[in-house]
Amino acid sequence: MGSPGRSHRRLPQAPDRKTSIQEAALLPISRRQALALGGAALLAGSAGDARAASPQGQLTWAVHVSLAPTWFDPAETPGMITPFMLLYALHDAMVKPMPGQTAAPCLADAWKMAPDGLSYEFTVRKDVTFHNGEPVTAEDVKFSFERYRGTSASVMKERVAAVETPDARTVRFVLKKPWPDFLTFYSSATGAGWIVPKKYIQQVGEEGFKKAPIGAGPYKFVSFTPGVELVFEAFEGYWRKLPSVKRLVLKVIPEESTRLAALKRGEVDIAYSIRGELAEELQRTPGFTLKPVVIQGTFWLYFPEQWDPKSPWHDLRVREAAALAMDYKSINEALTLGYSRVANSIIPDSFEFFWKPPPAVYDPRQAKALLAAAGFRNGFDAGDYYCDASYANLAEAVLNNLQEVGIRVKLRPLERAAFFSAYAEKKLKNIIQAASGAFGNAATRLDAFVMKGGTYAYGHYDDLEALFAEQAVELDQKKRTELLHKIQRLVHERVIYAPIWQLAFINGQGKRVRESALGLIEGHAYSAPYEDVTINTG
Repeated sequence: MGSPGRSHRRLPQAPDRKTSIQEAALLPISRRQALALGGAALLAGSAGDARAASPQGQLTWAVHVSLAPTWFDPAETPGMITPFMLLYALHDAMVKPMPGQTAAPCLADAWKMAPDGLSYEFTVRKDVTFHNGEPVTAEDVKFSFERYRGTSASVMKERVAAVETPDARTVRFVLKKPWPDFLTFYSSATGAGWIVPKKYIQQVGEEGFKKAPIGAGPYKFVSFTPGVELVFEAFEGYWRKLPSVKRLVLKVIPEESTRLAALKRGEVDIAYSIRGELAEELQRTPGFTLKPVVIQGTFWLYFPEQWDPKSPWHDLRVREAAALAMDYKSINEALTLGYSRVANSIIPDSFEFFWKPPPAVYDPRQAKALLAAAGFRNGFDAGDYYCDASYANLAEAVLNNLQEVGIRVKLRPLERAAFFSAYAEKKLKNIIQAASGAFGNAATRLDAFVMKGGTYAYGHYDDLEALFAEQAVELDQKKRTELLHKIQRLVHERVIYAPIWQLAFINGQGKRVRESALGLIEGHAYSAPYEDVTINTG
């Protein structure tokens, strides 16, 4: 089954969608999991489709960030969406988000949860192989989980008592106690369920794997030139469907106007992240398509020194002033043509257990009054403002708003991989402009960014820890929702974060693209699944 239930059934090749949903309603699962069950037929049936003609042609993406070899390895997946740009091509997961499904059966063609909630058992799909021809086995699944060291690794491993492999196609995760979020963490919020070849990694070593990665995804690694481009080639043995496009090229073009120029000249076929006046220019250009995708990528300001009594950020009024200083509507209209959502939360509004906060307010006069009440009538020097360099234009807009009310900062943009590395290692101070587009639900996002031990949490509150621990083992959906809503409300009231927006990721599509796969997976920022990408031959 595609969701935990009372009994185990292998997914049939083409179950009736209506029947699946009716059956799911009888099981103790969430609404999202029920929808995943209903959509599972679409994916399961596709594996049996007749093979199409051999892959042909090449499509090229202009990528807005410098690609990092660490993103070739699922074991190092951080709490952001960027690595999944590569993972969806090179690798495959036991269960992962797919079109119309939040948890689709992939390398696992079936799974079940034990009646007592203390174990999950997965069946590896028959006759699937890695790019080197070796079969994907239960031992690879176990190895991939135990090797995982990315975001929320400690959370998962603390709750898993053992990983058992009774035979070559069966993997059983034994939990220390019932954990309703196991499948969410394993299938989408982390990289722990993305499978790598044990034998190959043992042969070439950790660094060797990054230099020449092998996966089980729809595309094989061909070459990587740091700062220039990454090349993939279709894997004709991919289980789900034969890719249509022979070669994919991800070309690194950090400068936005250069990406647009390359798209208009036909040097690239899809350009990521085209914003503001450039997006308007693209809209006016015949033959090109603007592709805005509202993603689960929330952006915010974080004040890592708010737990230090000596810091101005320790004062709630100062954090409130920063939130009131931002002109959300104007920034949205200027940079993303009004497509982004000002959801006023670090939790995407599409996530399960989302609590809807009060609307964001822009009030610079009140911001100045709060600063004065906090002892900063003339404002204060707030030090460095760190951000991912690919969103420096957003940072510049916010920085101007902050300085208008007296919060004086210096912009410090960092290349994306370096930024998130420093962020996770707790090296950044003063103000951090950050974001996450990672899959999951409200609990997984809180775990990484709010709770003690979270990859990007610089401090914690004991009462929130107690509430989070309580919800983590609560099997009653209504009670769990109430607990997670309370945590989000307290995060909002304490202004642990000052949310900016839920990003509309605006991309440009050229004439040669028939299907870009942008927006096929709900909330996902990039083209995926890549095997669904097609070239316009007309």
